Amino acid sequence: MRSPTPRTAAVAALTGALCLAGSLVTAGDALGTPAAHAAVGCQVDYSTNDWGTGFTAAITITNRGSAMDGWTLTYSYAGNQRLTNGWNGRWSQSGSTITVVNENWNGSLATGAEVNVGAQFTYSGANAAPAGFAVNGTACDGDEPTDPPTTPPPGGTAPELKVSGNTLVDADGDAVRLRGVNRSGGEFACVQGNGIWDGPMDAASVAAIRSWNANAVRVPLNSDCWLGLDNVEPAYRGTAYQNAVKDYVALLEENGITPILELHWSHGLWTGHDSHCETADAECLKPMPDAEYAPEFWRQMADAFKNDTAVVFDLFNEPYPNNLEVMDYDRSWQCWRDGGPACTGLTYEAAGMQDLLDAVRGTGAANVVMVGGNSYSNDLSRWLAMKPSDPTGNLAASWHSYNFNYCSDASCWDEQIAPVAAQVPLVAGEFGEDTCSHGYVDTLMAWLDAHGASYLGWTWNTWDCAAGPSLISSYDGTPTPYGAGLRDHLLSAP
Repeated sequence: MRSPTPRTAAVAALTGALCLAGSLVTAGDALGTPAAHAAVGCQVDYSTNDWGTGFTAAITITNRGSAMDGWTLTYSYAGNQRLTNGWNGRWSQSGSTITVVNENWNGSLATGAEVNVGAQFTYSGANAAPAGFAVNGTACDGDEPTDPPTTPPPGGTAPELKVSGNTLVDADGDAVRLRGVNRSGGEFACVQGNGIWDGPMDAASVAAIRSWNANAVRVPLNSDCWLGLDNVEPAYRGTAYQNAVKDYVALLEENGITPILELHWSHGLWTGHDSHCETADAECLKPMPDAEYAPEFWRQMADAFKNDTAVVFDLFNEPYPNNLEVMDYDRSWQCWRDGGPACTGLTYEAAGMQDLLDAVRGTGAANVVMVGGNSYSNDLSRWLAMKPSDPTGNLAASWHSYNFNYCSDASCWDEQIAPVAAQVPLVAGEFGEDTCSHGYVDTLMAWLDAHGASYLGWTWNTWDCAAGPSLISSYDGTPTPYGAGLRDHLLSAP
C-alpha cells in the first residue's frame, strides 16, 4: 500500500522502583501536566543500550495503583548526559533533570497497565544509572515492588522459521501460517520529521494486536532513515532509528509474534508516469529499489538479524516497473529481477530482486525472505519463472490484494496465484479494501485459508478509513467496520 504522507548492545543499567502514595497535580504546566490524579502506585524499569559516547534509554512505567488519566515521569542524571530526542512521550531536559509527559494516546493507564518510552542521549565519561524517579510528583525510589511480578506476555517466543516445500515450518518441522497485521509508520514518520513511529509501539499496543489472535506483524521501513542519510533529521536517523527497530522486533518476539521487516520507501528519482513524489529521497514509494542504497540497507539489516531466524525479510514493498509506460511486459519482469540495464527508461539505477537477495545472503543470513511481484505486488503471473535464485531455499512469494486491484476475483486468483501457492509459501503481505467494510477481505481470507497461505491486513493505524484501509479506531484494538472482519476471522482461526 502507498503509505500516507500524514538488542545488540549490552544492558548498562537496570533499576526498578515502586511508589505507593497519593498525588494531586494541578493543571496549567507548560508541558501539559495532567490534573487531579487518583492515588499513584508505580513501578519504573530503566535499561540502556550504550555505545560509549551515547546511549538509548528504554523506560517502562507500570501502574500499580488506581487508574491514571495522565502521567508525568521525572528523574535525574549525575553526569553530563544530554537528551537528543525521545519517543512515546514529550521529553525535555532542564539541567540534570529529565521530564517525560504522556502523549494524548498513551496517557490513560488502567491498573496493571504499562507504557514504554525511550530516548537517545549523548555523554562523555561515566554513564551511571539515574536516580530520583517520580511519577506525577511522587517519588518511586527505594522500595521493591510489593505486587507480584506481571504475567509473561501471551504467545511465548516467536518461532524460528524456514521453508519446506510450499510451507513455512518451525524448528520442529511443524507448519506455521502467518496471520496478522501491518504496522505502518516506520516508513514515513522519520523522513517527515515527525518521530520514528506513528503512534504507540509499546507493550500495551502489542498486547492489543495479540488480542486479535495475530501471530505476525509486518513493519514497513525507510532506507534513508536506517542508513542515516543527511536528508533525515539527526534525531530520527541512523543509530536511533536502528535501535528503535531492534527494540520493536524484540517486543514482538517476546509476545510470540513474527516480525516481518520490509523496505517500503527507498531512494531514486522518478517523475514519469505513476510518480508519487518529485524527489530522489525516500519520501514515497518508488517503482523499484535503487542500486545506490537499497542493497546496503539489506546488507546491514541482514547482518543485524542473521542470528535470529524468527525475523522474516520482505525485500521491497510494491515494485511496479510494468506501470511506467517505458518498457514492455517482458522487459518489466526482467527489470524486476535483474535491475540495472534491464530497467529500460528508468531515470535512476535500480537494484533487482536478485541484487537485494544477494545482499541478504552475502551476510550469511538464512532468514526467510519474501519477494513481492510486479504491478504493485498484485501480479504474480511470472513470479515462478523469474524468481531470484536463492541458495538457501528459504524464499516465499509476497502478494498484495485489494478490492481495487486488477487481480481481485477468484478466477484471477485461481489462474495466477494458486500455482505460486502450490510451489512456495504464499504470504499476502498486504490486503484490504477501501470501502471500510469487509466483504472483499472475507472472501479473500477464505480463499487464502483453502490454499494454506499466510496474510496480513493493512493497517494497524488509527487513520480515518477515507485515507485508506485502517483496521482500528483506537490503539487498544477497537476495530473499524473493516477491521472487524479481520479480527473476527483471526479469533475464529485454530
